[in-house]
Amino acid sequence: MTAWLLSGLGLIILLLAGDALVRGAVNLSLRLGVPALIVSLTIVAFGTSAPELLIAIKAVEEHAPGIALGNVVGSNTANILLVLGLPALLATLHTSECNSRKTYVFMLLASVLFIGLAFLGTFTFWTGAILLAVLGLVLADAFRDAKAHRRACGAAEEIEDLEEADPDMPFWRIGIYLMLGLIGLPMGAHLLVENATVIARTYAVSETVIGLTLVAIGTSLPELATTMMAALRRQADVALGNVIGSNMFNLLAIIGIATWFGPIPVDPEFLEFDLWVMLGASVLLFPFVFLKKDITRIWGVILTTLYVVYVVSVLL
Repeated sequence: MTAWLLSGLGLIILLLAGDALVRGAVNLSLRLGVPALIVSLTIVAFGTSAPELLIAIKAVEEHAPGIALGNVVGSNTANILLVLGLPALLATLHTSECNSRKTYVFMLLASVLFIGLAFLGTFTFWTGAILLAVLGLVLADAFRDAKAHRRACGAAEEIEDLEEADPDMPFWRIGIYLMLGLIGLPMGAHLLVENATVIARTYAVSETVIGLTLVAIGTSLPELATTMMAALRRQADVALGNVIGSNMFNLLAIIGIATWFGPIPVDPEFLEFDLWVMLGASVLLFPFVFLKKDITRIWGVILTTLYVVYVVSVLL
C-alpha cells in the first residue's frame, strides 16, 4: 500500500513541478527578450514533456528500462484512445476544424521509424541520435510555419497563445517557479520509478506492464484534464493537434534523450503487441485528420472501449 501512495505522491510532484518549470522558463525567456515564437516551439514543448523525460532517464539509470519504454508507448496509446475518447463522451470534439494533416503524417512516419529501430533490439546512443535528428527537422519545419503565421497574425497574438505567459511577472517569482520545477522533477521521478518497480515485484508483473499502464496513464492525466475541460466548454477544436504533437515529441525526444544515460533494451512483448497497438491507434485518427470528421460520442465510446480492452489484455 505504501508503494502505491508513494507512486501517487511522486506523480503529483512530477506534474506540479513540470507546470512550475514551464511557467518559470517561459516567463524568464520572455523577460530576457527571447521571442515567444522560440519559446512556444522549444521551452513549452520540452517543459510539458519534462515528467515523461525525467521518468525515462531515472528508469534507465535505475536499470528499469521497461518503465521508460512502456511509458512512451503506453502514453501515446492513451493519448489517442483515452485522452480523445473520454472527453468525446461528454461532448463532440470538433476536430474537423483543426488542420493537422502535415503533423499527422510526421507522427505516422515517426511511429514507423520508432518501430523499425525497436526491431534492432536495443535503443542505443546512435539510434537515439537518429530520433533526435528527425526531431530537429520537425522543429525546423514547425519554426518555418510559425514564422509565416507570425507575419500574418502579428507577435501580440503569439504571446497570447502562451497560456503560461505573464510579461509583468517579477524575477523573484520566476526564480521560485524554476527552483520548484528543478527540485521537484527529479524528486518526483525518483519516487515514482522506485515505487513502481516495487509494485511490479510485489505483484509479479513486469516493469514493462507498469510502464504501459500505471505510469503511462498517470503522465497522460494533464492532457486528459485539459481536453475534458475544453470539451465541456465546447472549445476542443485543437485537441487533436495537441495529441498528435505530444505523441510525436514522446517518440522522438524522450527515448532519444534517455539513450544518453544508457541503452534501452526492447522487451519482445513490445515487438509482438504494444508497438502495433500504438501504430493502430495512430491510424485510427485518419478520418478525423483527412476526412474532416468530428469525434462524436459514438467514437468516444469506441475509443474508450478499445483502451479498456487494451489495458485488460496487458494486465492479463
